[in-house]
Amino acid sequence: MNGLIGKKIGMTSIFDAAGKNIACTVIEALPNVVTQVKTVETDGYDAIQLGYGEAKVKNTSKALLGHFDKANTTPKREVVEFRDYPVAKALGDEIALTEIFTEGEKVSAVGTSKGKGFQGVVKRYHFAGVGQATHGQHNRLRAPGSVGASAWPSRVFKGVRMAGRMGNDRVKTKNLKIVKLLPDANLILIQGSVPGHKGSFVIIEK
Repeated sequence: MNGLIGKKIGMTSIFDAAGKNIACTVIEALPNVVTQVKTVETDGYDAIQLGYGEAKVKNTSKALLGHFDKANTTPKREVVEFRDYPVAKALGDEIALTEIFTEGEKVSAVGTSKGKGFQGVVKRYHFAGVGQATHGQHNRLRAPGSVGASAWPSRVFKGVRMAGRMGNDRVKTKNLKIVKLLPDANLILIQGSVPGHKGSFVIIEK
């Protein structure tokens, strides 16, 4: 598996050759730094660790400072490990987006979805509500309805869909198409939506 770490900038739209308007997510993919190289002899498997985004020295632990010093690089905000990376790289090398991706290929995007807070069942699970506003239904349009039985089992089963915290989960969106690469600006334009808020880190892999 190969890929890069990037940062979600926002959304835009471009026109293709046929004049069709395509909604795209803009990902800033500055060159990733190889912060660790793992091998079968030392670690039991082949992998490389990539770092992205500048972090303040005062906010970085001494253990991580030493880890980044070995790679002769500055502290990084995001560190991700990729197993069986096809591109052979040494410690401290940089990987540009053009080395991994080409226009028109399909990729997957991994990120943390937007947090929605505490939400009801209509927004969280698309419930229809109890029913009509008539026949004595007072303020029940967005209620979940009955959740348990009577004499048996005299309890509510585990896993019943109810109101609760929504979002802020690790999400992977597959089969996204790279519409355009802008190497000079270190930008990737991906057709469709990518999980996460603006400014959040995402993993683009294939």
